Amino acid sequence: MNNPRQVTNIQVVAIITSTIVGVGVLRLPLYGVKVADTGAPLITLLGALLGLIGLTFIAVLGMRFPSKTFIQYSEEIIGKWPAAVGNVLIIIFFSLLTALGSREFGEVVITSVLKKTPIEVTVIVMLLLATIASRNDIRTFSYIHLFYLPFILAPGLLIVALSLKNADLINLQPILGNHPSGILKGILTLSALFQGSFILTLIIPFMRQPQKAMKASIWGMGIATGLNLSIVVASVAVFGAEEINKLLWPTLELAKTTSLPANILERLDAAFLAVWVTAVFTTLFSGFYLTIQSMTQIFRLHTHKIFSYFILPFITTIAMLPQNVIQLYEIINIVGQIGLCITIVYPGLLLLISIIWNKRSD
Repeated sequence: MNNPRQVTNIQVVAIITSTIVGVGVLRLPLYGVKVADTGAPLITLLGALLGLIGLTFIAVLGMRFPSKTFIQYSEEIIGKWPAAVGNVLIIIFFSLLTALGSREFGEVVITSVLKKTPIEVTVIVMLLLATIASRNDIRTFSYIHLFYLPFILAPGLLIVALSLKNADLINLQPILGNHPSGILKGILTLSALFQGSFILTLIIPFMRQPQKAMKASIWGMGIATGLNLSIVVASVAVFGAEEINKLLWPTLELAKTTSLPANILERLDAAFLAVWVTAVFTTLFSGFYLTIQSMTQIFRLHTHKIFSYFILPFITTIAMLPQNVIQLYEIINIVGQIGLCITIVYPGLLLLISIIWNKRSD
């Protein structure tokens, strides 16, 4: 597979960061508080470290097979038919993540902004944007992520910094939380939010310096973890664990309580939602792009555009299956934790087999 090396290390960092930071950021503090109350920041950090382990497996595999994607070198490592099972599971998993992410986006929009708009409209519009954008090549894909990254990071960090004036450090104690027994479950739940980093498997064959994939991965994961962790710390410090348990989207409430100096803007939730839409788009864009590119490689096709509109009705249908927002988040938790087998365990096994049998390519 002879691919032009077009993607720089900075673009890889941007892709990983903007893919991880997405729709789940609104509910992120609640996930940690539910299992460890004041220990939510620690759980978030440990969940990110578990996600980094999976990303490390992917990066090392990519450096051993720098001219092939995950779909291609998995067939070389364990054989065509065993790999086909894993590859199909990957496609199904990221199709589900894209569908559920778009539905979560729709729920937030019709609850907070467009209260009279049917949820089907918001879901279809966002998926259609991702579909149209996914018809571009990998170079445009990387440029889109690099362009939007500052618009995602800067407002998020600004809101966190401004919200700290209302913080009370006593709300962050004890650091381990009052229920340490929930730490393991919390780590699995939080690490599921970092599974978007699997997009690296598609990017490495197009990197100008694939041998630096590990370094770019660490930077991307580090920036995303830093933003997510700061949001959790600020939310818990401002509201306290007990109050966060009563909130559906704590990060959105944090933006509502934050204002610019001199009351230039008394509430930042409207501005934050505008930025959050961008973060949702980049996450869904990556999930959609990974899905159709994987299907293209399985069927040995020369272009991925044939699948872009083909899978749109299926993803839209899946997105509308949950009956309400409560059932939606129950499904998201289940799918996310099952997905750890696909994004961490499966790459780990492939790496182990490739090392034992000394399989690699130049």
